[in-house]
Amino acid sequence: MSPLRTTVHHSPVGPLRLVAGPQGLRELAFVQRPHAASAGHAGSSDDAAFHEVREQLDRYFSGELRRFDLPLDPVGTPFQLRVWEALHALPYGATISYGELARRLGTPRAARAVGLANGRNPLPILVPCHRVVGADGRLTGYSGGLARKTYLLELERRAAGVPSVA
Repeated sequence: MSPLRTTVHHSPVGPLRLVAGPQGLRELAFVQRPHAASAGHAGSSDDAAFHEVREQLDRYFSGELRRFDLPLDPVGTPFQLRVWEALHALPYGATISYGELARRLGTPRAARAVGLANGRNPLPILVPCHRVVGADGRLTGYSGGLARKTYLLELERRAAGVPSVA
């Protein structure tokens, strides 16, 4: 078994801890405390291995990149993996409700399960769970906090020329 590699990428939404396994990026985590940026995962820090991830994140935050093209290796249940895959189809700059996402997955009564899977997404930003909102359009929980979710949605709306809802 290959060790996990880690690094920290500094972004407009704060430090992001990146964790990669042999098949691709496994985790992107918001660093809540500065001293936690290098803690929490065994493995080596290998900045060269993260060059493409860093480049694409920088292009995304500058409004140039609308869809990431990176090898990803999230770990989850089969249902979680289905939800995370469906998130890739969500249009840049748009939002969808948990209920509508459940319907698109063919499980219209599973809005709560979709919400739980969304909340366990190990690759926020790259797998755009920030584009999922409540049934009434309000922003709901996000692993990085609602301020970051708002920032990401506004970034995408500006870059896509979509009117703000704020």
